[in-house]
Amino acid sequence: MAKEVAISKRLKISEAQQYIILSVLGASIFLGAAIALVLHSVQEISYNTKVIMAQEESIAAYSKVIETIGVCEQPKGDIYTTDELKNCDPDSIEVSSIPGTLRANILEGLASNEALNSVSKQTDSECINPSTGKNYTYKELNEKYQKAEGTTELNSATQLIKSCSALRVIPDALPDHKNEEALLASLNKLFLESGWEPESLSPSGTFSVANIGTNLNVVSVNLAVESNTATTMRVLNNIERSIREFDIQGATIEWGGDDALIVNAQATAYYMKPVSISSEESSTLITHDGSAQSSTDSANEEEEL
Repeated sequence: MAKEVAISKRLKISEAQQYIILSVLGASIFLGAAIALVLHSVQEISYNTKVIMAQEESIAAYSKVIETIGVCEQPKGDIYTTDELKNCDPDSIEVSSIPGTLRANILEGLASNEALNSVSKQTDSECINPSTGKNYTYKELNEKYQKAEGTTELNSATQLIKSCSALRVIPDALPDHKNEEALLASLNKLFLESGWEPESLSPSGTFSVANIGTNLNVVSVNLAVESNTATTMRVLNNIERSIREFDIQGATIEWGGDDALIVNAQATAYYMKPVSISSEESSTLITHDGSAQSSTDSANEEEEL
């Protein structure tokens, strides 16, 4: 009887030990799964947080660019909402509603600058306001655009602004590429306006970088002027007054017979060289161990400004 009781106790103890072992094993498995799930959740939350932060930074930067340039009116909050971007029409925005932007500074400052507007455009008769006999001002061009009705008038007003705006003086003064034929044509026009036909005018064929700016290149021109004193001085004065920058690097002046003045000069003009623009794309990737890593890809594009 005592032996049976002892055996029964041992069986109950063994069953209890097995139950405890199974319980501990089950709890360990559950705890391990919970820990793995928590770690995965933390990694996923961390990854999503970085993605959201990068997205918010991109949206903020995009909004800042739009606001700085003046594409849309200023947002009501810190960034533009989807509805604000959807309802944004750059062509219908008044410059007065976007003060301090790049667009406003160009249109209100450069485009309406009296000095730029004073540059003669007599060769383009369409740029002369028949009412005043002078170049169209920014205000007058803008009024023609606002009063335009229909596609034809709107396209005509747009083309007039592109051709006659004072901003055209800037690329005329500093072209975006080397064009020796256009340069010689400009000089020839100055000579003809001075009442003199050039005897010799040719590009020197040399190339160099300007010392006054890293983005400037130089094209050299040789010219010879032989005429009476008044005509020669008129030619030199017109070159000096030209909107295109000409620097005389060297010259010789000789007196000829019958009040003739002979000038041989070497001049240089300038143009902008191509500028390399680098664009970057950032991406956030999750690695095999669950950690987030950021990578940046760069692409270079060459653009002439």
